[in-house]
Amino acid sequence: MIHDITPPVSSRIKVWPGDTPFSRKILADMRKGASYTLSTLKSTVHLGAHADAPSHYSPKGQTIDKRPLDFYVGPCQVVRVKVGRRGVVMPEHIAGFIKAERVLFHTGTFPDPQTFNRDFAALSPQLIDWLKVRKVKLVGIDTPSVDPFSSKDLPAHNRLLRHDMANLEGLVLDAVPEGVYELIALPLKLEGFDASPVRAILRDDR
Repeated sequence: MIHDITPPVSSRIKVWPGDTPFSRKILADMRKGASYTLSTLKSTVHLGAHADAPSHYSPKGQTIDKRPLDFYVGPCQVVRVKVGRRGVVMPEHIAGFIKAERVLFHTGTFPDPQTFNRDFAALSPQLIDWLKVRKVKLVGIDTPSVDPFSSKDLPAHNRLLRHDMANLEGLVLDAVPEGVYELIALPLKLEGFDASPVRAILRDDR
């Protein structure tokens, strides 16, 4: 079974306020007599489900094309946490054991990718330290950022940088039960870029 954890990308999807919204321009259209359909898109690379590169939050960080792909493929655990709007996920919110090197958090605090609410939950730097001790290499979340909307110093992002961990943001996890899956969420090889959209899926062999 495949769980698609990527929100649909269209002009209706909301991006971070002030960032470049998604748009499509049709250059040729078979419905209007052309021999093929051809279109172009314009958008932030922090679109929907996406992977940040360290260059997004550090001037010396790797760009997305330089990131090892094994961050984004392999065993992955989905964890549901009970935090409210503007909440911060701490280690004590985790019930049970961490069983995989990649962990995705369902907070339920950003329920509609077509409506941008600024009071979504985020991850604490303490949680990222705790996960690093447990050999986690990638963390993901169902919100636009691992840090709170109002954050300027980006403590969670910078803790990921310190530990050389990867992240995924903007995931859709509402329909995915807790458990261990295989994650496939490869970023595009965008040379010099600070992030990339991903088509994120979870495969369940049970």
